[in-house]
Amino acid sequence: MSALTLPLVPLGTGGPSVGAQGLGCMGFSEFYGPSAQPQAQETLRAALDAGVTMFDTADLYGHGENEVLLGRFVRADRERVFLATKFGIVRQPGRRTWNQVRGDRAYVRRCADASLKRLGIDTIDLYYAHRRDPSVPLEETVGAMAELVQEGKVRHLGLCEVTGPELRTAHAVHPITALQSEWSLFSRDVETSAVPAAAELGVAFVAYSPLGRGLLTGALHDTSELSPDDARLTMPRFTGEHARTNHALLDTVRAIAADHAATPAQIALAWLHRQSRVHGLTVLPIPGSRRSARLRENAAAAALTLSEADLGALEPLAAQVAGTRYTDMSTTATARE
Repeated sequence: MSALTLPLVPLGTGGPSVGAQGLGCMGFSEFYGPSAQPQAQETLRAALDAGVTMFDTADLYGHGENEVLLGRFVRADRERVFLATKFGIVRQPGRRTWNQVRGDRAYVRRCADASLKRLGIDTIDLYYAHRRDPSVPLEETVGAMAELVQEGKVRHLGLCEVTGPELRTAHAVHPITALQSEWSLFSRDVETSAVPAAAELGVAFVAYSPLGRGLLTGALHDTSELSPDDARLTMPRFTGEHARTNHALLDTVRAIAADHAATPAQIALAWLHRQSRVHGLTVLPIPGSRRSARLRENAAAAALTLSEADLGALEPLAAQVAGTRYTDMSTTATARE
C-alpha cells in the first residue's frame, strides 16, 4: 500500500472518520531535543498528503507555543484537519516540569478559550482532559467539557490516562469519543481495564507513544545520543541497566522486521493496528514523527499484516520491559487501578 492511501477509521461508535494513524505534535516544540519550525511545517504537510487527518497537541506543549504552531497549519486547511488538544496539566512559566492537575469548571472553560485563541479557530474537534484531577469530581470536569460542546466551542470529548471505571463514569455524563493513553508493544497496562471499557462503550483508543518514545524504532542505541534537554534522560526505561535490558528486547522486533522487509517501528505500529481486531475497537496510534520521510514510513505500517507466529513472538515482550514509563506514575491510570 502507498503511504498516500492511509485508510479511514471511525473515531468511536458514530464518531467522525479519520486517518488510521494520527500525528503527535509535542516534539515539534520541546521534550525530545530541538526541532526547526520550517521542518515542522513540512512534516505537517507531508502528514496530510499521506492521509493523516488527526493532529494531536496540548496547551502544555511549549507553554502553548505548540498550539500556535499547529494553528497556522490548521487554518490553512481547516476542512481536512481534525484537531485534538488538551487541558489539565498546570505548568509554571519557564519551567519544564509540572506538579499540578486541574479539572475544576472555571479552569476547564478558561483553558478552552485560551486554546481557541492560540489556535485561531472557532471550534476544537476533540478536547481532552489531559489528566484526572483527584480533587475534583470527574462529573464536574466532564460536565464543564459538555458545556463547551453545547456552546459550539468543542465537537467531541476525550480523556487521557483514566481507568475503565473512570471512563464509564465520564461517559454517563456525556459521550466520550476517545480515550488517549500510552499503548505499545512495551506498554500494555491499559489492556486490563481501560481497553475493555472503551470497547464496551464504543470509545476509540488513541495510543500515544506507540513507539515507546523511540525505543521501538531501534534507532536509539545510547542516551549519550540525546540532547541535554531531552526528557527521556529522566525516564527509567532509558537509564542504566533498564536501558540495556530494553534494547536487548528489540532483537525479536528486528528479526520480524527483517522477515517483512520492514523497520522495527513499522512492526510496532502494525502490532497496534492489529489490536483493533483483537479487542474490538478503533485503535489509532499517534507516533510523534518530526521528519516527513519517517512519517511516510510509519504510515505505510497500516498495510502491514503480521502472522500468528509474529504475534506469538511479540506477545511476551511487554512483561520483560524494565522500568516504569515515568519517574512519577501518580497521575497515570496505572497508579489508580
